[in-house]
Amino acid sequence: MRPLQLEMQAFGPYADLQVLDMTRLGTSGIYLISGPTGAGKTTIFDAIVFALYGTPSGEAREPSMLRSQYADPKLDTYVRLVFAYHEKEYEIIRYPEYMRAAKRRHQTDESDGESVRMTRQPARAEMKRHDTGEIISTGPREVTASVIKLTGLRKD
Repeated sequence: MRPLQLEMQAFGPYADLQVLDMTRLGTSGIYLISGPTGAGKTTIFDAIVFALYGTPSGEAREPSMLRSQYADPKLDTYVRLVFAYHEKEYEIIRYPEYMRAAKRRHQTDESDGESVRMTRQPARAEMKRHDTGEIISTGPREVTASVIKLTGLRKD
């Protein structure tokens, strides 16, 4: 399995959309991800593992902790991974469960005007063939099962 593109929005320390074009790394060899402490290296691994299996790479974080605390409340939190496996390309988009601003606001009192009401955004996921658009599976558990069936690999 070779990652081709990783897209993260409102994920981990990244408040906005971040796109990593991994095709620029070439097709052979081992790649090094380096940088100072706190630069977001682990977030890249968290995003890849989250896209594939619905959980972060480490045991210290839960999926509900993946939303960026710096993100605009109107932005969706998601990870999109495009990868190649046995000369076919696949795409997974996965959203963690998180609290987001409700689409409808309510009036509180005249002193503070409107307040932001929060609502739970349920987890969702979809896996498809990137090159054909054929949907393979939808739903968090179903996508994880499809990844395991395709690759034969579990998170652990």
